[in-house]
Amino acid sequence: MQRVLIAETVGYIDREVLIKGWIKTRRDHGKLIFLDVRDRSGIVQVVINPHVSQNAYEQGQKLRSEFVVEIIGKVNKRPEKLVNPKLETGTVEIEATAIAILAEADVLPFDLDQQELNLELPTLLDFRSLTLRHPKQQAIFAVQAALAAGFRKAAEQLGCTEIVVPTIAISSTEGGAEVFAVDYYGHKAFMTQSPQLYKQMMVPIFERVWTIAHAYRAEPSVTTRHLAETTQLDCELGFVNFEELLDSLEQVGMEMVSYAQSKCQDIFTTYNLEKVPSGKIPRLTLREAQEVIFKEFGRDGRKEKDLAPQDEVDICKWVKEKHHSDFVTITHFPTKAKPFYTMPDPKNPEYSLSYDLLFRGVEVLSGSQRINDYEMLVASIKNRGMNTKDFTMYLQAFKYGMPPEGGFSFGLERMTMKIFGLSNVREASLFPRDMERIDERLSRI
Repeated sequence: MQRVLIAETVGYIDREVLIKGWIKTRRDHGKLIFLDVRDRSGIVQVVINPHVSQNAYEQGQKLRSEFVVEIIGKVNKRPEKLVNPKLETGTVEIEATAIAILAEADVLPFDLDQQELNLELPTLLDFRSLTLRHPKQQAIFAVQAALAAGFRKAAEQLGCTEIVVPTIAISSTEGGAEVFAVDYYGHKAFMTQSPQLYKQMMVPIFERVWTIAHAYRAEPSVTTRHLAETTQLDCELGFVNFEELLDSLEQVGMEMVSYAQSKCQDIFTTYNLEKVPSGKIPRLTLREAQEVIFKEFGRDGRKEKDLAPQDEVDICKWVKEKHHSDFVTITHFPTKAKPFYTMPDPKNPEYSLSYDLLFRGVEVLSGSQRINDYEMLVASIKNRGMNTKDFTMYLQAFKYGMPPEGGFSFGLERMTMKIFGLSNVREASLFPRDMERIDERLSRI
């Protein structure tokens, strides 16, 4: 008999089906056993009646949560008063005639059959392969998958070609110290801080490219918004100016969120997730944003090279009130505070043609127009105290013809965190890496 997915069982009333999945819950009422069985498509109620099948009843008595089973049974329409409106399959139930146990499960260390797990973050992550089975955890990463799919869709609409880039490099991308060094066959190499240099090298090949890549930052801090390994959603565009770059990043950001909201409507409804308003995204220079912070919130950071975390929270609050937007684009950060490849503003070289996108109180994107002139780029590398020999392949692309270009990079985990209103970015990472954890807590290893 061919397997039927649980979500499809509503189309099999009065017919026999074979389903396969996990026992979510078991409830005993007299001699009847009720099961909620889940597979990748949904959940359905199964009833085991000894008067219908003694074999199914004997097997059913052995079952508990997370047993893996295959069940043959008849799909019956539920009486109207017993319909479960919370389930897609709530109008039917399966009357089991045969049950096979494919894999047994130990008693769980916590109850997965509750709306919220209510576990401390370390416990949530210590049992990650189990906690991910909880419906809300599944929902978080279903939305994350939709955000990534929305990014792909938007990037391709911009005319970008997908590329796959390495994560081991001969030099540090940003020229800073926050890198993971690796022994590469006796040579020193680094885990890439971003796919930046590689995507720039691809502009003369395809003009416009996108990639989803891992990035590694050895930041010696433990915060609610930083990870040692992140997932970056990157675009790099050739033959563009600064305004076109701003238009493109805002378009991609809005389309990512719009796609996720459309694809995961049921999740947004179930968990009361706030929808992101559509409309034009406000733009402020860094100094304009700092002036707002000073006037509206009384903190004077008008000479700082970046916004502080609380500044990001407050400027987003102000933008939400004044412009009804969950996004705001911040531009023109000091040139010295940005990576060597960032183009200074020709009108005022002290500031750069750079930008961050803030979303609900946190930076979720950064980028810039790049220096595309070879001599200017070499000078910038040298001015930062770096060795041009570490960038030989990268500089080739500019020596032999690089058009005006720029790009941007979204942080997938931060986007997911803010969509779901999570308090810690680790909750938005399947298997987070930080100073304290590589799968297991480092204190335990």
